[in-house]
Amino acid sequence: MDKKRVLVVDDDPELLQLVRILLGRAGVDVVTAGDADAARVALSGISAPDLMILDVMLPDVSGVEFLRQMRDEAVFDEVPVLMLSALIDPDQIRVALDAGADRYLTKPYVANSLVSIVQELLRNGRRRVTT
Repeated sequence: MDKKRVLVVDDDPELLQLVRILLGRAGVDVVTAGDADAARVALSGISAPDLMILDVMLPDVSGVEFLRQMRDEAVFDEVPVLMLSALIDPDQIRVALDAGADRYLTKPYVANSLVSIVQELLRNGRRRVTT
C-alpha cells in the first residue's frame, strides 16, 4: 500500500515541523509549504495529494481563497481539506466550510485530535453535504 501524501500549508515553520513529525509517526508522507505560492509549486511537482491541511491566515492569500482556487480545478475536487486556524469565529468557520473545507480545527489543538481527523479524512475522503 502506498503511503498517503498530505500537503500542509502554514506560515509557521514550527507548526509545519510539528505536523510533519505527528503525521510521519502515523505513516503519512508530508509535503509542506509556507504560503499559497509555495503550495502551488509543490502541487505542480506532485500528483494531487490525498489530503490538504490549510491555515486560514496565510501571508499571500487567505487559506479560504486558496481553497476556492483549488476547488476550481477538477483534479483537486476530490481532495479532502482540513482548515487550521486560531480564529474561532463561527462565521469564519462557516465561510471555510462553504468554500469546500471538509473539517475545521482551531489552534491550539491537541496532537491526537489532528492525527485522528487526518486519519478519518484519509479513510473516508470528502464530506458530501446534501440539502
